[in-house]
Amino acid sequence: MLSDKYEDRSKEYNRIKILVSISKTALSFILLIVFIVARWSIRLEQFVISLNSNDYIALILFVAIALIILTIIFLPIDFYEEYLLEHKYNLSNQNIFGWINDKLKGALIGGVIGLPLILIFYWILQNFGNLWWLPFGVVTFLFSVLLARIAPVVLIPFFYQITPIENDLINDRIKELFKNAGVEVECVMKFNMSKNTRKINAAFTGLGKAKRILLSDTLLENYSPQQIITVIAHELGHYKKKHLIKNIFIAAVFSFTSFYLTAAFYAKAVEWFGFENIYRLAALPLLLICMGFIFIVLTPAMNLISRKYEHEADEFAIKLTGGKDEFISTLISLTEQNLADKEPLPLVEWLFYTHPSLKKRIGYIEKL
Repeated sequence: MLSDKYEDRSKEYNRIKILVSISKTALSFILLIVFIVARWSIRLEQFVISLNSNDYIALILFVAIALIILTIIFLPIDFYEEYLLEHKYNLSNQNIFGWINDKLKGALIGGVIGLPLILIFYWILQNFGNLWWLPFGVVTFLFSVLLARIAPVVLIPFFYQITPIENDLINDRIKELFKNAGVEVECVMKFNMSKNTRKINAAFTGLGKAKRILLSDTLLENYSPQQIITVIAHELGHYKKKHLIKNIFIAAVFSFTSFYLTAAFYAKAVEWFGFENIYRLAALPLLLICMGFIFIVLTPAMNLISRKYEHEADEFAIKLTGGKDEFISTLISLTEQNLADKEPLPLVEWLFYTHPSLKKRIGYIEKL
């Protein structure tokens, strides 16, 4: 099992990560509340309308200025969390220019994806009133399906180089694994995660012809063929159990519920703060406050479902490979390399973890 020295470092690292995450969330709420109470949102609204009275251009200016201000405020925190902390615990390979480059790429992708959604949302808000949650729920569902389709072939390659696996032994083992699982050989590729981090990752992504299993080069270069096959079997479990498709529909239910509750709270908040309608620009920070609160309340339920799917994928992998001990040893190695907390506090795991802790995964496996 993991050494005491490792456990101390992992506890410390993960405690800091959680504290930073909570602090960022709390600061976000505080800033939005101050933005409303101090009437800064009204002043910003007046300023952007003085520049251009068109509703949608004013909206773009309002959101852009607000995001620039928030980015500047959160930049030191992001730099500490994503760069300094990862280097402190010897997890990062990234230099400062790589970090800046990724932040700029993230902002670009966020703009390309976010701008159409914001404009569509505002149009819906103006035309459907308090029933905005229903059509916007449909829009976000369709958008999530589109993203699931294009992410492996458009978005992920924007950040990482996706290449075929060149190890013939591993490729032969992959073909045998897929044959035993009763599926045609899917696209299994590697991505250069080592350019940023020493951590390890693997994922089943995409829909239709775009679906593929992605393995980090840190996994392929540091683990034995059998351990790699174990990881692929786990990802194949997500595919066979149709977890990605299920997650899309579960996320749709989550979104509709969140938007419905947000609409109800937002309508009351707009009235309470004296705004004449729900689509006034100055009132939109209230919408973010309501939506953020609802998402925080409902997210643990989503995490619970995600942890259930991880157990199902673990069980499938063990049945497919017949290597319970090998699977457990691989989990331990992955946990150590990623500096994950093997046994977080139950409340912390319930609130934040999309994957079961190492202790719970091993306990589940041993009962199979």
